[in-house]
Amino acid sequence: MRVLVAEDKRALARHLGRALEGEGHSVTLAYDGEEALRLGKTDGFDVLLLDVMLPRMDGFAVIRKMRELHIDTQTIIVSARDSMSDIVFGLDAGADDYLTKPFALDVLLAKVRAAARRVPAPEAQTMQFEDLVLRPHQYELQRGARVASLTRTECALLTVLMRRARTVVPHAVLIDEGWSGEAEVSFDSLYVFIRALRAKITQPGEVELLHTIRGVGYSLRGHSCA
Repeated sequence: MRVLVAEDKRALARHLGRALEGEGHSVTLAYDGEEALRLGKTDGFDVLLLDVMLPRMDGFAVIRKMRELHIDTQTIIVSARDSMSDIVFGLDAGADDYLTKPFALDVLLAKVRAAARRVPAPEAQTMQFEDLVLRPHQYELQRGARVASLTRTECALLTVLMRRARTVVPHAVLIDEGWSGEAEVSFDSLYVFIRALRAKITQPGEVELLHTIRGVGYSLRGHSCA
């Protein structure tokens, strides 16, 4: 597996590189944000470990730009910025996971393994619930004439919800199936992804389809459902 490590502290970057290579990965190091974006756009990496406080372009800008370019490399932000607002901002920007420094190396390596296995290739079959259409093979949803692109994780979560439409899908089931049971994902992280997904599913003036069942989970339900 090919891993890109974007970390401006060179000793730490080399240390992470050696650890990843010890697990059989091919590792490339980038020491600033512009280099990370350039490599990320061209070299087909499987996983990106991305620091936030990078010179020339910060990590948040790197991940936003990659997602704008529809580059869906599994990305783990690894940062000393550990406030809830930073974590939410990073996940909203398009990261798949967020690990705060300092961290145990074993945890990082486990997250890399999880990222590599996290979301299998989506089903090719188009799915529909009421006027919502999901095209997993294209990572997009359509509602009426409106089309919205999805990240891999959003697509996986919506697939789970559509398979179980009109039923309540518990938080734990969404985490287990949305991340293929391979990641330690918190309810807070799930909330961030669901919030982004809800904004793509329902725009002002449209019937709300994705409902929160407080303390339990989420459900796709139409206006005719109680």
